[in-house]
Amino acid sequence: MSRRVVLAGLCTVDVVQRVAELPGPGEKVQSLSVDVAAGGPATNAAVTVAALGGSPLLLTALGAHPLAELARADLAACGVEVVDVAPESQVAPAISAVAVRDRDGERTVVSRNAGNVSIPQPRPEDYLGTGTCVSAVLVDGHHPELALAVAGWARDRRIPVVLDAGSWKPVLDDLLPLVDTAACSAHFRPPGPGLRDRGVPTVIVTAGPDPVRWWTAEASGAVPVPRTGARDTLGAGDVWHGALAYGTGHLELPELIRFANEVAAERVRHVGPRSWLDSIRELATSARAAGEDG
Repeated sequence: MSRRVVLAGLCTVDVVQRVAELPGPGEKVQSLSVDVAAGGPATNAAVTVAALGGSPLLLTALGAHPLAELARADLAACGVEVVDVAPESQVAPAISAVAVRDRDGERTVVSRNAGNVSIPQPRPEDYLGTGTCVSAVLVDGHHPELALAVAGWARDRRIPVVLDAGSWKPVLDDLLPLVDTAACSAHFRPPGPGLRDRGVPTVIVTAGPDPVRWWTAEASGAVPVPRTGARDTLGAGDVWHGALAYGTGHLELPELIRFANEVAAERVRHVGPRSWLDSIRELATSARAAGEDG
């Protein structure tokens, strides 16, 4: 049986333009290529779980706007099951305008995120049931009510909760007590006490190509990131979080981080929002084969 991972958070429609150089203020440039795909932290993580051979269930707000169908179709093609917690909403889903520089994969992103989307009070038990087959839950905090409801549901069932902590959000004051692992960017700055002081059992900090640092009550360490020629960094952090959620409950630190590092490094070697999936599937197949031989 494949690993069931529940992911709750943002789904955007990404319009990705690959350019020779990122445009300056007032400048117009012609792109080298254009892609349209579903995006957002929890969404990209769900796509990663599917590519690794898992069974992701994405809880998000898409609504009935025609643009939402673009995201649904892309996610269906990627093997992601979607539960829309705001199916009647007529508001357009968040649109991300992305420019990726061709020579080094550096990108700029402009997005409204979930700023204009409201959702009904979520009831996770209506679509998650007992949770007996769920190995981990990931939340990104972009839909606060949804994040709190799903994390609380998981905590009641002793299912590990992973937080994608890209930036501080007000909901985190209430969400952090429900989190088992907080995986943060190097730019993440909580007001007041740090995450370990707030009671989070495991804290991980990523820093792009620099080693990933981690702390628990018993130990700490750093795991190097594989050296690679980056072609496209869009969503690499989300892919890393997806691999972390997929491995949670099956791998221990620091091996869990090493696995996520390898998956994210493979993603940035490929141009485009979906071109990396076949390589990730091959990586997962090789890892499973090595585990069986061992």
